[in-house]
Amino acid sequence: MAPIAEDMLAVDEILHREFAHSQSPTVTEIGSYIIGAGGKRMRPALLMLMARALGYEGTDHRELGATIEMLHTATLMHDDVVDEGKMRRGRATANARWGNNIAVLVGDFMYTRSFEMMIRIGNLRVMQALAQAANTLSEGEVIQMKNAHDPAVDEARYLLVIERKTSVLFAAAAKMASALANASETEEKALVDYCMALGNAFQIADDILDYSGDSSESGKLIGADFAEGKVTLPVIYAMQNTDEVNRAFIEQAIRDGHGDFEKISAIIVESGAIERCKQRANEELQKGRDALQVLSPSIFKNSLIELLSFVVERKA
Repeated sequence: MAPIAEDMLAVDEILHREFAHSQSPTVTEIGSYIIGAGGKRMRPALLMLMARALGYEGTDHRELGATIEMLHTATLMHDDVVDEGKMRRGRATANARWGNNIAVLVGDFMYTRSFEMMIRIGNLRVMQALAQAANTLSEGEVIQMKNAHDPAVDEARYLLVIERKTSVLFAAAAKMASALANASETEEKALVDYCMALGNAFQIADDILDYSGDSSESGKLIGADFAEGKVTLPVIYAMQNTDEVNRAFIEQAIRDGHGDFEKISAIIVESGAIERCKQRANEELQKGRDALQVLSPSIFKNSLIELLSFVVERKA
């Protein structure tokens, strides 16, 4: 993203610095491995674009961009342990390479380091936003685990999870940017609404990739979500729009945690669930566009608008 290219480079430098300061060579090694995997850096990009769009001219947004990315990475580390994940961003997960025990502990290091980084800024509103997000993320993970292997999960229960596991950290970026820029309540609410819509669309698009993506492009194992018993929106819509035989087949596979994934994918595609998911994602994107009307015109606002299209058109 050209408007914040230097800021994004600074975020990576800060992340490397934080891992380099660890007294454990293993933490430094794993940190370098994870940072080297790259990633979209969506959360820091959002934070910095929103701060600039609100007129912020300082540099603390770089530290906070790295802070929110550190927290996000910690959640991924723990998720991979819980889900027994083997691949992320096109390479082996930390737990697959170093084992669950080390992965959990390094994830804990990232969690606590993110709060150390946040405290350095000394802004109470920033601290509150990140603390609330961390709490909600943990809650979302528990709700998702309770939903696993339950074919009765509907769209409302699905949205409850993705709002807590994905969208809430996007919204935290909006609150942190607003705190830095001393934004008005109206501006902060609009940006939170934008981020919640963006996060919902982002996760719906990610769940579509499980049934229409390519692991070499997406960096994730196709079908992994279904194998973990996660009932995502494509599955929900497929069960609503297929015949009783196919529905019963999918329901049993959800309960068992395994089945003929190719057949299930075919049912999902043939039911029109993928197109319906794309439509649902686009509904969220329109909410995001509407929310951004509160911002004055700028290159940063334009980039925020462009992000809306990116999240549903991406292949990774």
